[in-house]
Amino acid sequence: MTLSPQFLDEIRARTTLSALIGGAVKLQRAGNEFKACCPFHNEKTPSFYVNDEKGFYHCFGCQAHGDAIRWLTDRQGLSFMDAVKELAARAGLEVPAPDPRAQERAERAAGLYDVMEAAAQWFGEQLDGVEGAAARDYLSRRGTSSETRRRFGFGFAPNSRGKLKEALKGFGDDMLVEAGLLIKTDDNEPYDRFRGRLMFPIRDARGRCIAFSGRIVGDGEPKYLNSPDTPLFDKGRTLFNIDKAGPASRANRRVIVVEGQMDVIALDQAGLSETVAPLGTALTETQIQLLWKLSDRPLLCFDGDSAGQKAAVRAARRALPFIQPGHTLGFVQLPEGRDPDDLIQMGGAAALIGLLSNPQGLVTRIWHAEVEESETETPEGRAGLKQRLAERAASIQNPYVRAEYKKTLDDLFWEHFGWGKKRIQQVSAEIAASRKTKRKGFDSLLIRAILLGMCRYPDVLRDNHDLADALEIQDSYLRRWYELLSLFVLEKPDLDEGLVEEMLESSNVAPIEKRNLHKDLAFSFFRKREPERGRKELRDVLGTIIAEREIEKALASANSKFGQQVEAAQWDEQQRLVAERRLMRARLTNFLEHATGETTGAGGASERGFETAVSEA
Repeated sequence: MTLSPQFLDEIRARTTLSALIGGAVKLQRAGNEFKACCPFHNEKTPSFYVNDEKGFYHCFGCQAHGDAIRWLTDRQGLSFMDAVKELAARAGLEVPAPDPRAQERAERAAGLYDVMEAAAQWFGEQLDGVEGAAARDYLSRRGTSSETRRRFGFGFAPNSRGKLKEALKGFGDDMLVEAGLLIKTDDNEPYDRFRGRLMFPIRDARGRCIAFSGRIVGDGEPKYLNSPDTPLFDKGRTLFNIDKAGPASRANRRVIVVEGQMDVIALDQAGLSETVAPLGTALTETQIQLLWKLSDRPLLCFDGDSAGQKAAVRAARRALPFIQPGHTLGFVQLPEGRDPDDLIQMGGAAALIGLLSNPQGLVTRIWHAEVEESETETPEGRAGLKQRLAERAASIQNPYVRAEYKKTLDDLFWEHFGWGKKRIQQVSAEIAASRKTKRKGFDSLLIRAILLGMCRYPDVLRDNHDLADALEIQDSYLRRWYELLSLFVLEKPDLDEGLVEEMLESSNVAPIEKRNLHKDLAFSFFRKREPERGRKELRDVLGTIIAEREIEKALASANSKFGQQVEAAQWDEQQRLVAERRLMRARLTNFLEHATGETTGAGGASERGFETAVSEA
């Protein structure tokens, strides 16, 4: 009895796999999945996972894998039909009555699988024979190992119109024509479809050979020739290497899509077995849906030439209507003119893995594609771009994703072509000006605190005049204040705090505002305690400020090299300067008791006012 794929899919859709398996195995929630110790082999650490959304279980230890039907056949020993009947009863479905025509098609398809396996074996034997020398030489030049040849089942079709036909004559010409191995035209004798080609078996997810792709060895066209559509094979519903990439994608939690078979083979040989390719056509909606069963975000790694990038854009636009929360595509940008195989040959797997770790998002690829195809220099061109962006967003079926795409594409448009661009520039200028103003204001507070300290301890200025000059005071009022203090201490070495105040009041500088407990920075040297400690702390603060400014200058020079090729030693130096600046600021904070209106308990230090002012600068 044969059941339609649609009926079996309905059974799977109506079965909650975790509930079915949970009746026999204790499952634990693990994010969007469930995990347990594998029931198919002995283990102490759970490696068996159940995914209700994708409808499969998988063990990363013993590689047990299957759906609800497979669970009942493998775990409970039921026959296929008994498993289907039990699940149908659970789901409230009736098993369809036998269809003789469907039974006949199924039996014929089973025969075609035998034909294709026999052909794959024969092609493999020819590759190892005398006629396969040129094909073997091509694989060697591509760096393909003998293990990879065996793993993919490579073969060779001799340049003959009848050798395969003769080798498989036991199946009959009609069967070989239906399998796509022979070509029959009008009343002529059928002849071999594949001639003089390196043969790649194409297998379904269960590992059964369903078709072939043949690459010409030497001169000739087309470069690649695929089997025609047959009862087993529909190229728009099939992905090359799906049989090996499926389990690998679940283990590595990603699937990589490349353009051609040789790219798949190169990546697999480099350890990236989770790689598939379409079969000479653009990705179809069906293939994209198949990819989403393997990964929530398949990574499209097409060639870096113009054709490859156009193929990526076509895939992006084709996938757009069907994206869902958590279902999207990622795009890996290869160097111009390079394909994945090139990258592997030049830099090994690491060269490609680095790019895979930072893919471009689908919305970004859609945005760039539309902009590149638009005339954005004119109002009409920008209006057309805006209309197409709106149409792209409107094509998305899921209402929540549609709303987010519309918002994101609108934002990108206004940022680049509307008031958004000007506003960003304006805000950036305002932030820079604000930071400069805050830094200038904070510097004034800092210098004012130092000058107030020197008014209390003028001998510190007298003994550290060269250090104080390094402050390079820019504010004219504070500069005049400092110059008068310098003059006083030179004229009267025995100057004290009271005399300093009198001399400042009688000078021609604007009146000096006395220390304001609510506005001024309150360093520890302002405490009323032993003078020697106050003098020492004032000297320490002065030295720390000078050191911090020197570090700032050196850091600005190091930062100017960003965007250039920086040696490791230069990077280490930049990081050392950042650490030293952090240390200087921490030292200043230790001397700070309250800042710009913020107070702490006795003996404490408030960092927020100081650190905020410095970080914003």
